[in-house]
Amino acid sequence: MPKPNVYTQIYIQLVFSPKNRNALLHKEIRPTVFSYISGIVDKMAHKSIAVNGMADHVHILFGLDPKISISDTVRDIKRSSSLFINSNHLCRYKFEWQEGYGGFSYGRSNLNKVYKYVLNQEKHHQKMTFKTEYTGFLDRFEVPYEDPYLFQFFD
Repeated sequence: MPKPNVYTQIYIQLVFSPKNRNALLHKEIRPTVFSYISGIVDKMAHKSIAVNGMADHVHILFGLDPKISISDTVRDIKRSSSLFINSNHLCRYKFEWQEGYGGFSYGRSNLNKVYKYVLNQEKHHQKMTFKTEYTGFLDRFEVPYEDPYLFQFFD
């Protein structure tokens, strides 16, 4: 008798930021870096849906393979993408990601809206800073936080 399979539908949006102010995600390198991050996500057996961001942060929307934890996913994305950025000399200085991340879950009915949000980062950030955006996510998802434990924001 065959064993029952595992079926899941879990969508996560990750948000995190570069560490060094001098080693930001400049507009010229973003397509290369974001494409690389998308490949990391897919290689981990997740499903990359959208990767985009600004000079001071990245958004990653993906379908989660529940066999791999979110924290392991973030660790591998940060490690691999930092190595990629540094070995390809995409930044003038040594590139590192800040510690920490935001992870937010969505149902299938919200997927299209979140997808469009991730892809339209430049438009959103004409009206709001990264800090306003990030604390807005924390507030909307009712995640308690304290300012000293948030990212180093550069605004």
